Amino acid sequence: MGKRFDLLVFDWDGTIVDSANHIVDALQCACADMNLPVPTPQRARYIIGLGLRDAMEYLFPEMTPLDYPSLVDRYRHHYLAGDHRVVPFPGVEAGIAELKAAGFLLAVATGKSRAGLDRALADTGLEQYFDRSRCADESFSKPHPEMLHVLMDALNVAPDRTLMIGDTTHDLQMAANAGVAALAVSYGAHATKDLQDLKPLACVQSCLELMAWLRHHA
Repeated sequence: MGKRFDLLVFDWDGTIVDSANHIVDALQCACADMNLPVPTPQRARYIIGLGLRDAMEYLFPEMTPLDYPSLVDRYRHHYLAGDHRVVPFPGVEAGIAELKAAGFLLAVATGKSRAGLDRALADTGLEQYFDRSRCADESFSKPHPEMLHVLMDALNVAPDRTLMIGDTTHDLQMAANAGVAALAVSYGAHATKDLQDLKPLACVQSCLELMAWLRHHA
């Protein structure tokens, strides 16, 4: 049976790599450094997937624009201090390699910066498998559809042949805004119910289940 999709677009943090807890810790430390109210883990997890500036504006709308760069810098300081502990979920590398060998085009759409994603791709050894990627500092932040539009245009793939895979409501809303199908993973940042409310094709519970779903349904 032929493939349903030609292009599989993956979110990075919380979908490919197990980084959600580290992002929350780094954000909470950054807020403490700046004498700002420290967000709860649930509130901090909500902003995962957004571009850093959009995330800070969501958490602290009362701040002046001139103060956001200092908070972003403190977040980056804490994140990079533990960056070496962020690794792919079990089964990711083998699964991604299998999808590539099966003929899928693979891409990443992420709230990370270009420098951050390039570093992560190199550190994990996964850069060889992805045909294209798009980052928050190159496009409008999720859930705006621009990242997906750019990737589909670059790879000459139609929306109905594209699947977005992510762990946040931002990913699923971006997919809906771009007119593409979405697959949710519940092992990342956002709660299963919130993901299911957006009616993805499925909501899988582990990376191994994700790869099995893609093997049989993509």
